[in-house]
Amino acid sequence: MSRNRKKPESRRSAWGTPVLGLGLALLAILGMVILLTPLGGKVKRGLKDVFGSETVVIEKEKPDSDRGAATPPDPLTPLESDPDPPFPRGVLTPPDGVDIRQLSKGIDLKVIFDSSDGELASIERTNRESYLAEYALRVRMPRAATSLEELTLTSPHLLEILPGLEAMLPKAEVSAWYRQIYANKSARLKDNVGRLDEVLSKHNFYDCETMLNLRSEESGQRLFLMQAEMDVVSDGSDGDRLARMQDGIVNSTNYQPFTSYRWKKSGSVPNPMIAGWERRIGKARREIGEADTGEERKAWLRKRIKMLEAGITDMKIASFLIAEYDPFIVIPINILADRRDPYAPNIGDFAILIHEGTVYPAIVGDAGPSFKVGEASLRLAREINASATPYSRPVSDLTVTYLVFPRSADDPKRAPDYGYWRKRCGELVDKVGGLGEGVELHEWKDLLPAE
Repeated sequence: MSRNRKKPESRRSAWGTPVLGLGLALLAILGMVILLTPLGGKVKRGLKDVFGSETVVIEKEKPDSDRGAATPPDPLTPLESDPDPPFPRGVLTPPDGVDIRQLSKGIDLKVIFDSSDGELASIERTNRESYLAEYALRVRMPRAATSLEELTLTSPHLLEILPGLEAMLPKAEVSAWYRQIYANKSARLKDNVGRLDEVLSKHNFYDCETMLNLRSEESGQRLFLMQAEMDVVSDGSDGDRLARMQDGIVNSTNYQPFTSYRWKKSGSVPNPMIAGWERRIGKARREIGEADTGEERKAWLRKRIKMLEAGITDMKIASFLIAEYDPFIVIPINILADRRDPYAPNIGDFAILIHEGTVYPAIVGDAGPSFKVGEASLRLAREINASATPYSRPVSDLTVTYLVFPRSADDPKRAPDYGYWRKRCGELVDKVGGLGEGVELHEWKDLLPAE
């Protein structure tokens, strides 16, 4: 007897719809409702963040022939590829057109970007140390040239011009002033380190190659040797020798009528700079009398008047070198003021300059800043380089050798006599071995206009 069993009936709802179908329908309705509500907007934005677009493109099913090929994986999102990114650190290269790595002062600026873990953003934004740019000025102190090989690096013909130098060098000592000059430069940098417009340029910091104390064993003559560049000084005045000067100079508030080398005035023609200084006094007095001039300004003007009056008195009794006509060099004031160092130059000492095979006789004529070396009068500068001006140096490299004969100044001092200066320099050079074969001292001509 066959056993015929009836197939079990599917479970149906009260309305006859399968339970599974009913669930799917309810989900679809719920989804449509959600998408029409604010919650639906969030869902759509979430899809956009994940897929990059509100519209999700579904690829068509590939033919059966391609089903065996491997499907390339979807590219990783930035978060998937690097879930814990490191913060950047190290040397930063600014983008093109934004290069701050070299400043106008010749300072190379190394830019470093650094980062570290911190506190909450709400805390760090009030912390002055959390977002900070640091600036460090690092400077190497140069050593002085001491050997013949080092001295001739910047002055190749030095030994040919001054052969006696070879015998003096083995016992030469670096002048204490060399270290002092660079100490003064460093102190100035420290004072102005936060003011980049006032910081010494790299060129002016490294302006001295060496300072040496030399002495001839035969004659006992001392010699102060310095290698440096050459900047230009354009000061000085003397009514006895130059009764008229350009209006631009006479009326200038920057031009200095004085030099440290001075002598008693002998003529009756007044110093031409007096007229300009008297006009400045009159202008200052008129400003003091104006109603809108403040008390602070009046006090400054009164001090200025006293300075100008003292200067006029000085110009009436003394004469000075004139940088445009007289060949002289400038030495830092702190060196000139020293009376204990037997090698330290003083005002009026005779000197010679050596540059590219030529030897120029001169005197120490003026005092300069205690943090700068390598200056000479406009006359001497133009003899070396015709293009030199008060604003354009004749020699930018450290190729000028300055040789001063300490304690050789005449007493009392007197008006320039270029022939006499040349003679005295020749006598002093002979005491340290003389000039090389065929080398002669330059002969200066008097360029002052005849009255």
